[in-house]
Amino acid sequence: MFRLWGKEFKDNRMVRDTVICDETDDTRTHKIFNALDAICYEFDLSKPIWLDSTINEFKRHAKARFYQDNFVDSIDFDYLEIQIIEE
Repeated sequence: MFRLWGKEFKDNRMVRDTVICDETDDTRTHKIFNALDAICYEFDLSKPIWLDSTINEFKRHAKARFYQDNFVDSIDFDYLEIQIIEE
């Protein structure tokens, strides 16, 4: 089972979070993108842009933070963090 944890932070506090589970036979990359889409839908956000720094951070730690620079729209929190908690 694949699980991705999405968290919104403001002023160093977690505002809200969710866990997306995926039991399909998709590739790891597809599971990550599908889970991120589900998190954005649940939090009513536009989809963030994967910058090179975001990709490198995710490759190293299986965790990434999306700041205002990653979003086209304005956000009312400091950053969105995603983390793989089970593969």
